[in-house]
Amino acid sequence: MTELQNKALFLDRDGVVNVDHGYVYQSEEFEFIDGIFSTCKKFYDAGYKIIVVTNQSGIGRGYYTEADFLALTQWMKTQFSNHNIEIADVYFCPHHPKKALPEYLKQCDCRKPAPGMLLQGIKEHNIDPKHCIMVGDKLSDMQAAKKAHIATRVLVRSGQSFDENAKQSADLVIDSINDLPAFITL
Repeated sequence: MTELQNKALFLDRDGVVNVDHGYVYQSEEFEFIDGIFSTCKKFYDAGYKIIVVTNQSGIGRGYYTEADFLALTQWMKTQFSNHNIEIADVYFCPHHPKKALPEYLKQCDCRKPAPGMLLQGIKEHNIDPKHCIMVGDKLSDMQAAKKAHIATRVLVRSGQSFDENAKQSADLVIDSINDLPAFITL
């Protein structure tokens, strides 16, 4: 068996990488969270792979297509590249168990709080979850990270409030992505 050797900073997209304006699928509507590039650069330079894991039920609901999402994702990755940061991968779940077009209407193992996207990233990138961080803005992000045995679960407020379950499921609650490097030893 191959020895696990990589570490990763897993990021939810909407509310962590970009301001959550609801079902964003065009670059004109995509507003990066202040500090996302400087924070990711610190982790990237410290040897972390940067991996985005995002529920995208807007695809399943028919608000936009997978092609729209992939085009926006390529644009987003280019913006990171312009800041000398490589996004190792972006995993997305287009499904929804109750509100989706027939081909996307299902209970799956990839939609957070299920750990499927994280487990796929761990496997495909030879990552040791004991040396990983998951940053999300919802309880479902923390639950998925726990199920995937991610060592550090960070809940970022991004201007919103949380119930106690979300706070209790996180190892760390921060107000802004800018605060992350202050709490994590790189």
